[in-house]
Amino acid sequence: MQGGCSCGQVRYETTSNLMWVNCCHCTWCQRESGSAFAVNAMIETDQIRLIDGRPEPVIVPSASGKGQTVERCPACKVALWSHYGGVGPKIAFVRVGTLDQPNDVKPSVHIYTSTKRPWVQLPADTPSAPEFYNPRELWPAETMSRFMAARA
Repeated sequence: MQGGCSCGQVRYETTSNLMWVNCCHCTWCQRESGSAFAVNAMIETDQIRLIDGRPEPVIVPSASGKGQTVERCPACKVALWSHYGGVGPKIAFVRVGTLDQPNDVKPSVHIYTSTKRPWVQLPADTPSAPEFYNPRELWPAETMSRFMAARA
């Protein structure tokens, strides 16, 4: 998959399949995105290859208190992916809206639905959790294996 920022200065591609996709309805994601939720696809950081440009890391606070590093285009400032403090720099959370074909990516789970906007209707065929979830209960074995290998 390929993607990039709005101005085209930073372009990237993923060199493997996405691991898992969170659709987060927490108030932090709502504030940061300016929308009702954020859709982030997990992938190993070393599976993102830059085609053009180089994003700039911007450290921002997070609800966990561990912060996150958001990789943004230095020109248009679009957030391309994040590294969350609790997960570390070896896993990237790609902003699905920056992909060239975002409609090809469906959320694997809806999280923090206790603070979702009341007008958002969740699909019945996708798991959801009022807060976070236990990855051991939802992730396929391949996702768990890739995640553990990346963080080793």
